[in-house]
Amino acid sequence: MSFVRTACATASIVAIVALVNGSAMAQKGFYLKDGDRVVFYGDSITDQRLYTIFTESYIVTRFPKLNVKFIHSGWGGDRVGGGGGGPIDLRLKRDVFAYNPTVMTIMLGMNDGSYRPYDSNIFNTYSTGFQHIIDSMKSHSPGIRITLIQPSPFDDVTRAPGFEGGYNGVLIRYGSYLKDLALKEHLDVADLNTPVVASLERAKALDTTPPKDPKEMQLSQRLVPDRVHPGPAGHLLMAAALLKAWNAPAVVSAVELDAAAHRLVKAENAKVTGVVANGTGLAWMQTDNALPMPIDLNDAPTQLALRASDFVETLDQQTLHVAGLSGARYALKIDGQEVGAFTNEQFAQGINLAVLPTPMLKQALEVHFLTKTHNDLHFTRWRVIQVPRQNELTSPIQKTMDAMDKAEDDIVKQQHAAAMPRPHKFELVAQP
Repeated sequence: MSFVRTACATASIVAIVALVNGSAMAQKGFYLKDGDRVVFYGDSITDQRLYTIFTESYIVTRFPKLNVKFIHSGWGGDRVGGGGGGPIDLRLKRDVFAYNPTVMTIMLGMNDGSYRPYDSNIFNTYSTGFQHIIDSMKSHSPGIRITLIQPSPFDDVTRAPGFEGGYNGVLIRYGSYLKDLALKEHLDVADLNTPVVASLERAKALDTTPPKDPKEMQLSQRLVPDRVHPGPAGHLLMAAALLKAWNAPAVVSAVELDAAAHRLVKAENAKVTGVVANGTGLAWMQTDNALPMPIDLNDAPTQLALRASDFVETLDQQTLHVAGLSGARYALKIDGQEVGAFTNEQFAQGINLAVLPTPMLKQALEVHFLTKTHNDLHFTRWRVIQVPRQNELTSPIQKTMDAMDKAEDDIVKQQHAAAMPRPHKFELVAQP
């Protein structure tokens, strides 16, 4: 499989450095802590509940015992002054303060720039409004850790800009302001523009095959289909940028075996037992403490996004090295299911299980489904019942919302239970 990374590639992994200012600049380890309550706040791009759900699924699968609550509070069309969900002070009171967050991310700017060349008066409205949000949060929630998200890109890469400099040039200026604001206010910042633009440029260069139907867009254009709202593959790249800003680790697990001596050499974030000869192959039991990132390996835009980015190298390494194999080629079976076949040289160099159709990936996708389910339930409770009836919250309506909150809590418990480590039987079976 093209996504399999060798040990040489693994050795060239770039250091994961938090793209942050202020307090997190000196932070060691992963940004989120046990007991954190995270509110994702923003406009329609956050309202898509994609980069946020990818981020949550990564955290639940990588840290299955970490107790963190996630609330997704994006609203389409929002600007710093609010929007369809009400003015900003109402939005903050109802959709942020009510959850007593310890962590908040804020991504606003796409609509604030008004999709036109840079205008100083429009920018002043943005900067003044953003300062008001920060002041309000600090006043209501002293000690909250805020990550300012530099706006994700308007796609001026796979399609020509609409005016000189392009609208993404305007968003970059807004993002530069947020970086300065984070420094001044001792906040954290994540750049969701620069790395996504770089991946769009690489994707465009890789995307040389025209679509079968002339009416369809190029595969690289499907990363951000309408130039504003990314598809799932584009959101995966955005989640990667946020996770890196939070010092997310690359390693799922790393196991090294010596087949000739039938022994374990190394097990990082995994437990390995019962290493025995299996004919001319090898067998053992392995329990990883984490799961790989739940990625749809059959989705063409996702495949392109992975090729055009360093996502796998920097965030999704579940490596297996086996030295000393005497045969030329071996099938790797996990729980009796063949997940791939590789040469002894490939096993010696190392293969990345995270990009193979393993039982662990299947388990991670089950967790991802529950992540999406609980967030969809919260969205329905919030946008279909709470907000439309906010001036008439009678007892029956309140009971309905309480019941939905309880149902969501139950799904979150299932989500965490589904992420817990499971033992698996590994076998290397020699092939002709």
